[in-house]
This record gives sequence, C-alpha cells and structure tokens, in this order.
Amino acid sequence: MHRTWRRFSSYRAGVLAAAYVLLLVLVALATPFLPGPDPRQISNEVMQAPSFAHLLGTDELGRDVLSGILHGVEVSLTVGFAAALAATVIGVVIGATAGYYGGALDLLVMRIAEVFQVVPSFILAAVIVALSGPGLTRVVTVIALLAWPQVARLMRGEVMRIKGLEFVDAVRCLGVREPVILATEVIPNALAPVLAAGTLIVAQAILLEAALSFLGLSSADLVSWGRMLNSGQRFLYNAWWLSVFPGTAIFLTVLAFNLLGDAIGAALNPRAEA
Repeated sequence: MHRTWRRFSSYRAGVLAAAYVLLLVLVALATPFLPGPDPRQISNEVMQAPSFAHLLGTDELGRDVLSGILHGVEVSLTVGFAAALAATVIGVVIGATAGYYGGALDLLVMRIAEVFQVVPSFILAAVIVALSGPGLTRVVTVIALLAWPQVARLMRGEVMRIKGLEFVDAVRCLGVREPVILATEVIPNALAPVLAAGTLIVAQAILLEAALSFLGLSSADLVSWGRMLNSGQRFLYNAWWLSVFPGTAIFLTVLAFNLLGDAIGAALNPRAEA
C-alpha cells in the first residue's frame, strides 16, 4: 500500500486531478444547501456580463451562470459515476466469465464486444436516446451498455493470465469449485487495471452526456453543462461567458478524470518506477 501511494503521489498531475475531483464531489454534495439563486430562476437581469452581483454573468433569460455551473456538477458526476459503476460491474462479470471458462462463450463475448466497439458510441447513443426519450436513467443505461466492452476485454486478459498461476492451481487442488475460485481468487487479483479503466469511463460518460445535452437529448428540467453550451452558442460573440464557462467546466472535469485514471494505472502497476 505504501509503495502504491508513493507511485501515485509521484504523479503530480494525478494528485492535482484527484484534488479537483474531490472538490467536485464536495460541490455536488453542498450545492443544494448553498445560498444563491436557483439556476432555473428567470429574472430581468438578462445577458449581464460577469460582475460582483453575478460572478459568471447571466444568460438570455436572466439565469445565473455560476449557479448553473455548480448545479451541473451534480448531474455530470451522477452520470459519470453511475455509468462507470454499471459498465464496470457488467464488464467484470462478463469478461471474467469469458476469460476463465474460454471456449465458445469466450468467442461469443468477444465478438459481441467488438460489435459494440466498432459502432461509433456517440452516434449509437444519440439514436437510442432519441428513440427512447430523454431522461437521466436512460442516458446512464445507454452509456453503460456502450462502455462495458472496454472493461470486459481488460478483465478477460487479466483473468486468462492469472488463472494459470501457481496459487490458483494450489487452491484448485484443495477441491474448491471453479466458480468459487473465480470469485474469491481470480477476480480480486485482476481488478487493478479495471479500476483505472473505470476512472477513464467516468470521463467518457461526462463528455458523452454533455454532447447529448448539447443536442437537446436530455431532460429539459435538468441543469446540464451541455445544455448551457447549447443555449450559449447563439450568443458566442456578444456574450462569450455563456459558452466559455460551461465549456471550461467540461474540459477541466474530463481532463481531471483522464489524468486521475492514468495516475491510478501507474500506481497499481508494480513495474512502474517510484
């Protein structure tokens, strides 16, 4: 554990990314209790540039941009974490089963995963959400179904490597059943690369949700960075703050999760240099 933390802390960008992600989590938890205008509240102070009254300005309906950014954190993190968790669970179960038992099951799973990875995820997600209707649950479900093959392929490779190691053979010689060996011995030792991949999926999910919201494929009552970008694009030249601030929030958040994923991958790699 000490060596893992040392490898992680040596990756300065990853440490900064972790601090930023922690800040986002705190913001998401605290925003409903913070004083300030409701991000949906319409006022007469339309298109106000950033000032002391409105630190990030207001939009064409007089809504406070800062309030929208803060409330958008909750939506982005909810989608990101929920989709990543669902994709990771699905990918771990399917990938571990295919890698451990092999044969026709392994072949079938890998062909299905390849089909999912060949089709452009954004186009497929947009079509599914457009046909099924907007909603946070639908968006999370679609993203999870598109992301699980990444985890499954990683898990399959790790399981295939681990299942032939001596300690697994030793447990098998004790008469332990194969499903128990898979669940208690193989999967726990194969999770390291999956943790890093799950963090990267959070970034992908946040970006995909923002893109879908930008196209208007999200619930109108949700405060989303993508929807704020959609509203601000019409006023890009005379009200730059409507696009710059939501766009910056998306960029920094996606970048932070990518850097955090790289740092976790390096920290959990025993061959990485301290």
